[in-house]
This record gives sequence, C-alpha cells and structure tokens, in this order.
Amino acid sequence: MLSTDRMHTMNLIPVLPEIFLSIAASAILLIDLFVKDAQRNLTYVLSLATLAILTALSLADFNAGSTVYALNNMFVSDPMSNLLKVFSYIAVAMTLIYSRQYITDRGMQSGFLGGEFYVLALFSLLGQMVMISGNNFLMIYLGLELMSLALYALVALRRNHAQSTEAAMKYFILGALASGFLLYGISMLYGATGSLDLIEVARAAASGTVNKTVLVFGLVFLVAGLGFKLGAVPFHMWVPDVYQGAPTAVTLLLGGAPKLAAFAICIRLLVEGLLPVAVDWQQMLMALSILSMLVGNVAAVAQTNIKRMLAYSTIAQMGFMLLGLMSGVVNGNVFSAANAYSSAMFYTITYVITTLGSFGIIMLLARNGFEAENLEDFKGLNQRSPLHAFIMLLLMLSLAGVPPTVGFYAKLSVLQAVMGTGQIWLAVLAVLLSLIGAFYYLRVIWHMYFDDAVDTSPIVVNKDMSVVLSINGAAVLVLGLMPGDLMTACATAIVKTLAS
Repeated sequence: MLSTDRMHTMNLIPVLPEIFLSIAASAILLIDLFVKDAQRNLTYVLSLATLAILTALSLADFNAGSTVYALNNMFVSDPMSNLLKVFSYIAVAMTLIYSRQYITDRGMQSGFLGGEFYVLALFSLLGQMVMISGNNFLMIYLGLELMSLALYALVALRRNHAQSTEAAMKYFILGALASGFLLYGISMLYGATGSLDLIEVARAAASGTVNKTVLVFGLVFLVAGLGFKLGAVPFHMWVPDVYQGAPTAVTLLLGGAPKLAAFAICIRLLVEGLLPVAVDWQQMLMALSILSMLVGNVAAVAQTNIKRMLAYSTIAQMGFMLLGLMSGVVNGNVFSAANAYSSAMFYTITYVITTLGSFGIIMLLARNGFEAENLEDFKGLNQRSPLHAFIMLLLMLSLAGVPPTVGFYAKLSVLQAVMGTGQIWLAVLAVLLSLIGAFYYLRVIWHMYFDDAVDTSPIVVNKDMSVVLSINGAAVLVLGLMPGDLMTACATAIVKTLAS
C-alpha cells in the first residue's frame, strides 16, 4: 500500500533539510570569502552548527515515523532515509573535527578560498542526502553526480601535490565510467518499463508484460555502476590508489558517509524498484560479494601503507555487506527481507563508525611535513599514548569482527541472514575469508603493543579531536555489548520503508 502522503507531491516540508543545507553551504562559502586565515575557525564552527541543525531536523522526521513524498513523487522522506541521513551528518561532523588540524598544517585552510574543504564537504553531503531520498532514477543520479563532483575536487585539493592530482584523475575517469554504466542501465530500464519512477518500474517489472531481456541487460549495467560506487570487485580499481593518493582528510570523506548513500541507492534501485527480478540481481551481488571478500582480504595482507590496507579492507567489508543485500528474497518469498536488509544497514552504519575512528587515529599521528601512512609509523604507539593505542585496538578488533566489539555483532547478523537462505556454504566461506582479514588487522595491534617506537616525539592533539576519538572508540565497544537499540532502529526503518 502506498502512503496517503504520496498524494501531497508539492509539499516541500520533507525537503527542508536539503533546502536548509543548500542555503547554509552557500552562505558559508560567501562568509568565508571575507574571513582571514587567522579567523578560519569560523567556517569550521558554522559547518558544525549546520550539521547539528540538520541532525535535529532529520531526527524529528525519523521519530515521526511517517513516509512523505514530494517533488512530484521524485523525493521521499521515510524512516530509512532519515536514519541514514542522521548518521551521514554525524560522519561528516566527525570527519571535520578529525581533519581540522591536518588541513591547517598542510595549508589546505588558507588562501582566497581557504574554507573550500568545509564547503565542498557540505555539498558532497547534499548530494548524499538527495541519493538517500531519491525515488526516481534521475533524482538519484543527480544526487550521485553532485556528491561525486564535490569529491573529485576534494581529492585534488592539494593542487601542488602530484600524488593527489594523479588520484583525482583516476577517480574522475573511473567515476565517469561508472556514471556511464549507471546511465546506460537506467536508459534500458526506462525503455523496458516506460518510467523512471521507482514505484512504477516495480509495478511494470511485476506485471510480466515487459521485455525481460532488455530488463535484465539494464539490470546488469545498473549493478555494474553500483559496484563501482561501492568499490566492489571487479570494479574496485580506483579504491586503493585514490585512498592512498588523496589527503587523509579527504580519504575519510570518501570512506565514511558516501558508503551510507551507496547502501541507500542499492535499497532504492534494487529492492524498491527491481524486487520482482531479485533472483537475477541477487546472483550478481553474490558474485560481487565473494570476489570482493577474496580479493580485498588477500590483497590487504601484502600492503605496508595503512591507507592502502584500509582501502582493500573497505572492498572486503563492502563485500560482506552485499551478503545481507542478497539474502532478502528466498525462493520468491520476502519473509526474511526485513531481517536481511536491516542487517546490511546495521553493518554499513557500524562499519562507517569504525572507519571514522581508524582514519582519525592516522591523522592524529600525522603532523606538518609527515604523513603517518606506513604500518611502521604505528610501532610503539602504546608507549607514546596508551589511550589512543587502546582506541585503535578496539577499532581494529571491530573491523576484524572480534567480540565484544560491534564488528562481531554486525558480521553475526549478516551471517544469520545468509544462513536463513539455506546457503550454509556461503556463510562458511565468508567466515574463512574474514579470518584472512583478521591477520592484517592484528598486525597493526602487534606494531602498537609489541614493537618499540621509531618516533618518540610527543603526540599533540586538539582537545575536541581527543574527546570525539574517545567517544568513537567507546561507541564501537558499547554498540558491541548493547547493539539492540541501533539494530531495532534499523529494523524499524526498513520495515516501515518497505511497507510504504
């Protein structure tokens, strides 16, 4: 049943967070033109204030629990979109807090447009919000391009840095290729179904009157485009190079909130729009998942650069998330759909939280003229800062899926969804591949606790960064011990969203 609110297509209240962010980001850009380098913290404070207001707006919408359509049914505000937006705001806010000292030391916060890091981060967030709430193929694509264009510019922000420029070119070229795949798939689906509206596409696909061959071909290109955005094998080529070449602050922007938006468009396009052909796209996702877990975990073992290692880790983690997405429909019934998709959502959110902390520690160790990018840079961290070594310990254990951290419960919930499909072999394979991944996470812990420090200089950290890092580490532990509230929120969001 469609919500009665679907009739109110001209209601702009659901779009209020997006309208507010577009106005606020533009205002911050103009204000920053008149701010001197010494006063650049004003841009930082205004950006955080904007994110705080956005969080309040989306939390109010989430608590209301309703589904409302706007902009001629091209935009939807529902529990899933509001919950993912809240965590996107949190992810961007934490990224800005972790990055402030890093970008100041590297001159990325000075000059005529010194606040462009903050402004571009906000515009990339705007694109993610449009992706998350898109109810139409073109709306989702517009959000995707807005996010991508801002991120392309951010990767190349250090214009005099050859490695960053090279990473930006690779990201731009392969991103354009991914967009081409996605658009070609959308055009074929439009040709098959006669609509760009996700609800209408689902109805047409379920009717059995569409050309199945064209529909499946469009689906193949669509999944390929999504694979690029997720960084899934074999569409992962850009991930390690861009993660390593981009400034660490930008790498965190790439690896954090955009993963939530990528999960959202998978649900929008595949589940809400193309559920009648789930048997086809679930097989594709299974292949992407297995390849991603295999290549990601095996390749990460050979890495000595921790940013590159975490890039391959991301590939493997996204492969694990895809397991949840491909477990929703079993033998044509959707009884386990809510459990499977909420598990994948929980996994994505907790992975983003863990990734934020991991790159936060990397930026903590970096200083002016020095990038803490090699594994050797973590040697003896416990001797230099026991607190931050313990936080990194929790984060690495969570990524490895070791109890009592949240990564363990996230993996367990996805594995339960997979076993619900009767594919025990797939769950066993996922566990075995995760064991390979545990090696390179534990290697970081070994360096921190059992090797002597190469660099014995004191670690200087801003108070706000230290506090947020501590909260980040505590969240990974607390959510592992008490995952119920977040899991319930994810399940409620998925159930209500699918019901609308």
